[in-house]
Amino acid sequence: MRKPLGALTRNVAIYGAGDVAVTVVSMALLPLYLKVLSPADNGALGLLVVTETLVKIGFRWGLDGAFMRFYLDRDEGPPRQKLASTLLTFLGVASGGLLLLLLLTAPGLAGHLFGDAADEYLTALRLVLVNTFLLTFTFVPFHVMRMRKEAVTFSAFTFGRSVATLLLRFGFVLYAGWGITGMMLADLIVTIVLLPLLWPWIRAMWRPVFSANELRLCLRFGLPRLPHGLAQQALDAGNLYLLGRFIPLDRLGVYQIGTTIGRAIKLFLSAFETGWAPFYYETAKQPDPQMVFRKITTYGIAMLSLLVAGTTAIATDLVKILTPAAYDDAALVVPLIALGIAFQGVYLLTSIGLNLTSQTRYYPLSTFAAAVVGLGSGWILMPRYGVVGAAVAFALSYATLGAVAGFFSRWHYPMTYERGRIARVVLAGVVAAAAGVALPDMPPLAGLFARGTTTVVVFGVLLWSGGFLRASERALLTSVWPLARRKARAS
Repeated sequence: MRKPLGALTRNVAIYGAGDVAVTVVSMALLPLYLKVLSPADNGALGLLVVTETLVKIGFRWGLDGAFMRFYLDRDEGPPRQKLASTLLTFLGVASGGLLLLLLLTAPGLAGHLFGDAADEYLTALRLVLVNTFLLTFTFVPFHVMRMRKEAVTFSAFTFGRSVATLLLRFGFVLYAGWGITGMMLADLIVTIVLLPLLWPWIRAMWRPVFSANELRLCLRFGLPRLPHGLAQQALDAGNLYLLGRFIPLDRLGVYQIGTTIGRAIKLFLSAFETGWAPFYYETAKQPDPQMVFRKITTYGIAMLSLLVAGTTAIATDLVKILTPAAYDDAALVVPLIALGIAFQGVYLLTSIGLNLTSQTRYYPLSTFAAAVVGLGSGWILMPRYGVVGAAVAFALSYATLGAVAGFFSRWHYPMTYERGRIARVVLAGVVAAAAGVALPDMPPLAGLFARGTTTVVVFGVLLWSGGFLRASERALLTSVWPLARRKARAS
């Protein structure tokens, strides 16, 4: 167990290391952006992100997941090249046609999204559409890196892309004064530079071949995930879009900032997800994979519980540090968004049986159920409670997603989980968050440090003394600590 867990942990650390640095810098720059961008601009930005997310799913037709699913089933060389070439050819034709249609209808779409401000954000919308289309062709090289365990190379590309985007956005928004359009232009320029750099991986997989049988197989796997993906994004996109029907664009900007801060815990989740899929496909072929999945689920929920607890404790101080007074209500949103992201993490951990058994037709059922709960509760809560109602609906939708997908996954791929240990980490997270929030008022920077430290310490003490750790885990931690101290002294 220690060996596969160590391999997964190393990959997650590599995948996430660069993103941590970029996210910290992005958060530090947020106060500068908010001096240039109005709340209405941030509301428009949220709607553009919604559009990008939905269009991305349509451009890929669910074939990114199919490529990863069938890549390892093909022999090295021509069989894998035929798979990749078939998918790239189809995407070039089908998604290219879809892009043309969207560009032709962009003025009407902008009017629907932005109302009277449609002309102001139309160029930004068109840039989003073109950029999302070009990014469609990056999943093949990036998936190949992941399946070949080229974690360092993958992370170097994603880190470099993030840094370049950050620098260009900084210049276009803060110095050139191009606002949201500058942000979207920066994204497109970085993508245009990225594609030639990825060409060696694409060239290795591309051949002038096309297989109708491969396409049918991949579409049979991927198309059921298309409505699933659209419905899943309705949990985010639909939530934001629906909220925009009840509140003005500037208040939507407050919600957008709250979700941006609350989603910070997705940094861990994104790094984990990148390493998780190739890991569980490979582990499923080993003896007793359920034991490995069961323990990793417990550890994953423990990490998510700590992240939600810490985010909840520091939310008010963090919002005060990063944003002007006009965004104070964002602090009410942050903990609920973080909780929703944690439920998404539970979904990633417990729904893998559907991929392992190719029962992907159950994904749409799960996401439609979650979308109905999220949008239905939002329709009831948003008119009365505004941004808080939207955040509650967001959390409820992802809780539903995890519960329903987990049920279908266990039905086809029987799994048991360490329910007692999971209950302990969740309880520890609740108590630790309460301890951090209960500290008296203090200056925001001091509060950030004090509440964050208190939450981590209380969480750790409760796990150590509350029966969560097994004897073998205690022994491992006891042996690792002196070794870490010796290395620290040596350095």
